Amino acid sequence: MVVVTDPAEFPLLANAVVTSGTFDGVHRGHQRILARLRQVADAVGGPAVVITYWPHPRLVLGPPPSHPELLELQLLNTLEERVARLAAAGVDYLLVMPFTREFAGWTSEEYIQKLLLATVHTKHLVIGYDHRFGKNREGGLDYLHQHADRYGFTVEEIPRQDVDAVGVSSTRIRAALRQGDVATATRYLGYEYPLTGLVVSGQQLGRTIGYPTANLQVPDMLKLVPAIGIYAVWVTTAAGTRHPGMLAIGVRPTIGAGLAQTIEVNLLDFAGDLYGQLLTLEFVAWLRGEEKYDGLAALTAQLALDADATRAALGQG
Repeated sequence: MVVVTDPAEFPLLANAVVTSGTFDGVHRGHQRILARLRQVADAVGGPAVVITYWPHPRLVLGPPPSHPELLELQLLNTLEERVARLAAAGVDYLLVMPFTREFAGWTSEEYIQKLLLATVHTKHLVIGYDHRFGKNREGGLDYLHQHADRYGFTVEEIPRQDVDAVGVSSTRIRAALRQGDVATATRYLGYEYPLTGLVVSGQQLGRTIGYPTANLQVPDMLKLVPAIGIYAVWVTTAAGTRHPGMLAIGVRPTIGAGLAQTIEVNLLDFAGDLYGQLLTLEFVAWLRGEEKYDGLAALTAQLALDADATRAALGQG
């Protein structure tokens, strides 16, 4: 897949089949649209093109970064994750359209003329039934259908029953993850939810009780971190090796009161130094909530049970 971040550098394509959207999560609803995009592209012999937007519109149009409303903005994908998912869906060209205040002010007609026609040279447009575009989301399918002949491209609508049949939305997935319901998130996404973090120094308490952990710091402030709890995860290292992992997200009440939330993962079959590396987690199962134990011995005994439960959840036991 060719990724273009400057609209001025988008190549001149023949017979481009185009769709657009934020595609946060690239979930099963999105996947239906992308599958149809690929089908149409194959049928007409043209490239499958996706237009997405970055940064998130609320970062540009919303309140200042310190405002609580903006702090609540959480995304299912980083831009890198979104790009990888779109490539896996068979997209040939991806335009990451810079979302600016100027772009947000384009009318629906400007959006069509400047972006769909002048930039990506649309010949076939494939969009969901609820697609909106232009300033204040003024443009929609009715307008496109009425003027498609004037623009010189065809418009295909993905109907409500096709997109909504799987009962998926990014909002529902976020709600599930905030409750620790990774099983529902996986079902809606069509893949296990990923989270990438940098291994940083921690208190190194885990190694003293036989369960050394990698303390992760998530670089992307907008990436959603699931609910506090203990999870079974797969862990992929920077070297590309994949390991079963026992993950704890929480405030470590057994250790002390008022501690900051941490993300700590124990790789069950790994020995070595991970400091300074990026690890990618894939959430497979919720095991339990975080609890306070009566001392380290009781915590260690519970961790042994958690390790067994992790292996079982991952099909390793």
